[in-house]
Amino acid sequence: MTALRTKNWTWIWTGRILLVGLGICGIAQNRASGNQNGIVQNNPVHCDTGVSRHSLTVASLNDVIEVSALSKSEAHRSPDSMVWIPGGRFWMGTNHMADAQPLHEVEVTGFWMDRTDVTNEEFARFVKATGYVTIAERPLDPKEFPNLAPEDLAPGSVVFTPPAGSVSLQDPLVWWRFVRGANWRHPNGPDSDLHGKGKYPVVQIAWPDAMAYAKWAGKRLPTEAEWECAARGGRDRQNYPWGNELNPKRKWMANTFQGHFPDKNTSEDGYAGVAPVASFPPNDFGLYDMAGNVWQWVSDWYSPDYYARLGRDGIAIDPQGPYDSFDPQEPGIPKRVQKGGSFLCTDQYCERYISGARGKGDPETGTNHLGFRCVSAQLRKKSS
Repeated sequence: MTALRTKNWTWIWTGRILLVGLGICGIAQNRASGNQNGIVQNNPVHCDTGVSRHSLTVASLNDVIEVSALSKSEAHRSPDSMVWIPGGRFWMGTNHMADAQPLHEVEVTGFWMDRTDVTNEEFARFVKATGYVTIAERPLDPKEFPNLAPEDLAPGSVVFTPPAGSVSLQDPLVWWRFVRGANWRHPNGPDSDLHGKGKYPVVQIAWPDAMAYAKWAGKRLPTEAEWECAARGGRDRQNYPWGNELNPKRKWMANTFQGHFPDKNTSEDGYAGVAPVASFPPNDFGLYDMAGNVWQWVSDWYSPDYYARLGRDGIAIDPQGPYDSFDPQEPGIPKRVQKGGSFLCTDQYCERYISGARGKGDPETGTNHLGFRCVSAQLRKKSS
């Protein structure tokens, strides 16, 4: 019986680690080439290799604790905490990655976007007001896992755990662990907390968690097109929100991974892990952290051929993403798009802090490098 329980727990643990989505920066699309500065490989490796945890989840995509939206007087809708994105036309995508090709022209309507990622203190206000429990805080359903002992149903989430030394980059299990007790309050496990980190981006957030917060705040998640338009800050067809050089004048513009991935981060940018929001310069729209630090959920379903389909019909106006998700690496397992990269992105292995790059992830899986920000079309730009 003990052996059976151990085997089952190992299977759950492994499945949860392997489906942390494209947000795990260390399973890069063209990792065999060592970087993404050249032409994309013919058969790129995508980030979702391995077993999906979708069938292991504690809640379905639609099983979200109901919350009520704030009243107009309660909602934090002040433009002081948001930035007006004028919209317009831009070229979406990048030639560095197969699923972000071809570059195609998109037009989006103007909208307001949160100046920074949602922070721990902001998410705490939401939880206090609603009693919301995130997916990472919910135990596994014993009806789904009748062979597991009660202690094996304990909630938890996925945490980056650097190995002691150099390892093969072919096995992400070496640096990812399912940690019991990891959640937004304890992002790196039960021994971690949020003391002094109110201004850090909230992490360990699954897609339904982000949707619940957005509804409460009277906002929504951005579409992939809105997010990329905002990230570019008007710098069309450039690699990064600040231009084409990763480190202009040897200055680090985002929180990424330096050193030797995944075992040694030399923290040349000042941070070995998540940084407080707005620790690096904003883009030309005044948005912070649109590259690196933590991945950001958007509303779109993921499909690798969506850009190819979208580009056939000329200029795409306010695209909302495909109607459903298809991931050839895991057929039948839906994914949502993630954008921006994280503190784990590096040109040794993953360069998805490029503005046109795309991530994908199991909507029900959070990690300690995954957060979100919101948008709203209900505000109106102040007249000058």
